[in-house]
Amino acid sequence: MNTSSSQARAELTTFLCLTFGLSAVFWWLIVAAGGLGARGGLYVFALMWSPGVSALVTRLIFQHNLRGEGWTWRRATTRWAVLAYLLPLGYATLGYGLVWLTRLGGVDLGRFHVSIAYFLAYGSLASLLSATGEELGWRGFLVPTLARTMSFGRTAVISGAIWAAWHVPLIVFADYNGGTPAWYSVLCFVVMVVSLGVPFAWLRLRSGSVWPAAILHASHNLFVQGFFDRVTVDTGPTRWLTSEFGAALALAIVGTAWLFWRARASVVLPIEAVSAPSLPTPRAAVMT
Repeated sequence: MNTSSSQARAELTTFLCLTFGLSAVFWWLIVAAGGLGARGGLYVFALMWSPGVSALVTRLIFQHNLRGEGWTWRRATTRWAVLAYLLPLGYATLGYGLVWLTRLGGVDLGRFHVSIAYFLAYGSLASLLSATGEELGWRGFLVPTLARTMSFGRTAVISGAIWAAWHVPLIVFADYNGGTPAWYSVLCFVVMVVSLGVPFAWLRLRSGSVWPAAILHASHNLFVQGFFDRVTVDTGPTRWLTSEFGAALALAIVGTAWLFWRARASVVLPIEAVSAPSLPTPRAAVMT
């Protein structure tokens, strides 16, 4: 057990050093260029792939292969992928819908200028391409590595906290924020992302595949940023409630996390999640 913990700590330390070191390059480029849109979003795309590249390099260093990321798509993976794709529609509709109904924010569907077919097809694929870069790191590597030595709850919260911290430089020093004071944007974003860590970890460990997590990430970016933010009209208090930096979406996701937390007993650590080649591979370990 001590050998397993030491191996996991070494892998985690290497992954985090590589991730934050590589990401620092792109944080600096984005901040120096003046925003996320610099170079047509190329810096952001490279930043999003920093965790994934770091995860693959870490596996090559310690395992000499890329097993354990959750590459496989089994028959049961499809239902988790469908759930992952639809989940952001649920919590975003709840959060934004309450803001619209209470008139704390307006809605103007005329702001949505692209065809639904194009939005769903091209938008989903483009979003998945960038989201996969993050998910190969956060859920492909980080979650199963943490889960080798700790409970599901700690795995979900710690992975979510690291994921949230990784975004903070862009919130504070760049234009990735809600137009509210930096402390408020950071607070709402951290609550949202740490809470999201629960369904992300649940889907990764329950399915044994990284793809539902990648799809959930892509769907969240697509629908929240590409639709709900676009059609919402700021009436004054709106920016304090909507977007990834507002209280309404954060609270809706807290509720979503609670539902997945209640189902944590059904999470089983997949065989492939235990990636250290020098250790015996347990058949299954129920996470609690």
